[in-house]
Amino acid sequence: MFNTFIYAVFALALLACTSFPDQNQDPAKNNPVTYRQDLKDCKDVYPEAGLGVHLKQWDGCMRLKGWK
Repeated sequence: MFNTFIYAVFALALLACTSFPDQNQDPAKNNPVTYRQDLKDCKDVYPEAGLGVHLKQWDGCMRLKGWK
């Protein structure tokens, strides 16, 4: 039962990563340097947590910063 739970969490984490935003709506901000800085900011605000909850929080944070 515990193994099934671990596999389900891992599968959800993989699905969350596949749709992670990587293009900014503002062409001036659509570059790797800005992306890394925005992601670092999101990681600082939402540190890694158990069960992959932080991935969803990072996704939402990046979308608020204009990444899609």
